[in-house]
Amino acid sequence: MKKIIFTAVCTLLAFSSAQARELKSVGITVGSLGNPYFVAMVDGAKAEALHINPAAKFISVSADYDLNKQFTQIDNFISSGVDLILVNAVDPVAIAPAIAKARKAGIVVVGVDVMVQGANATVQTDNVEAGRIVCQYISEKLGGKGNVIIQNGTQTSAVLDRVNGCKSVFAQAPDIKVLSDNQDAKGSREGGYSVMQGDLTRFAKVDAVFAINDPQAIGADLAAKQLKRKGIIIASVDGAPDIETALKSDTQIQASASQSPWGQAQQAVTMGYDLLNGKSLESTTVLLQPSLVTRANVMEYKGWQANH
Repeated sequence: MKKIIFTAVCTLLAFSSAQARELKSVGITVGSLGNPYFVAMVDGAKAEALHINPAAKFISVSADYDLNKQFTQIDNFISSGVDLILVNAVDPVAIAPAIAKARKAGIVVVGVDVMVQGANATVQTDNVEAGRIVCQYISEKLGGKGNVIIQNGTQTSAVLDRVNGCKSVFAQAPDIKVLSDNQDAKGSREGGYSVMQGDLTRFAKVDAVFAINDPQAIGADLAAKQLKRKGIIIASVDGAPDIETALKSDTQIQASASQSPWGQAQQAVTMGYDLLNGKSLESTTVLLQPSLVTRANVMEYKGWQANH
């Protein structure tokens, strides 16, 4: 009888110990820390990791949209024995072998902002909806008629989804003509500026531009200003601090679908910690809903800071 009780107690202690696995270290690799969006994401992940364990080690790195560099970063995380890796994948499919290697090492991997093949879970914005609400806004402002440009970006799942959401709206408006939809502005202000300069040189009449993120929208606005092209509706996705300023200033930027990089990363760490402790998730994919920020409601918008 004593042996049975002793065995039961040992089993209970072992179970309790398994349920209380400590989060000792977290690694996160993002597209580019030159983008404020990813800086906010890193900050959100770090805050949550330290909330779970104030002594947790936190490592953040910038892949600079270089797949080979991101492979090396994940290898380094594995070598340093992190418990959890958050991945904003440069290429969500090509990165799969690195994800598989991490998981084989017993590390939980959570994708943030983009779907990542082979990850334990993913947290991202509903990017189809983000593209849809922005381009619905553009369509309504144009009265369903005009020449538009879809300023594309690096082909991650987030960008593909935004563009598809946008196109689904324009497809319903036969009098809206998409002049260009395949120019990669690389998610940056410089890229947005360069692509917009080229498009405005090519096309005599441009009524609106959908940029896949805020830095590109700001670059597009600068190019339009330099070329003295007016009357263009520019809208994008992110709801970044810079876009708040643009919406309150004399620019042609009119709207942005807001995301929560801080909230995404925070939830990714929480989900990763649960998985680390053997808990089952309601869903391995979480889609956060975007909201449209415009000149009409920007004063009420709480922005990325709302998550601090």
